[in-house]
Amino acid sequence: MRRWWPFAVLLVLLLALQAKLWWGDGGWTQARELQQKVGQQKAENARLQQRNDALSAEVEDLKSGESAIEDRARSELGMVKPGETFYRVVEPREQGKPADAAATPVDAGPAQ
Repeated sequence: MRRWWPFAVLLVLLLALQAKLWWGDGGWTQARELQQKVGQQKAENARLQQRNDALSAEVEDLKSGESAIEDRARSELGMVKPGETFYRVVEPREQGKPADAAATPVDAGPAQ
């Protein structure tokens, strides 16, 4: 009758260790979840690295070239050179509503 005690204790110990391995803190399910989070974070890091590289290239372009600064001033700020004429094209509105002039010239002043 005393021979089955060690086997029962070992079996209970084995079941407790298996339960900790599968469902406990730091178990396989938690490790799988952490691997998924690491994969998502790596994808986010790669996306942000691409964005940073593009911004760095744009900064270098702005530092080195006058044409890049001029293009940005024209597109974002609507600036024109002296002697140029700026035309603003206005799309026609819905029928029944009067539209502004299709193109309005704006003189930038005398050339310097």
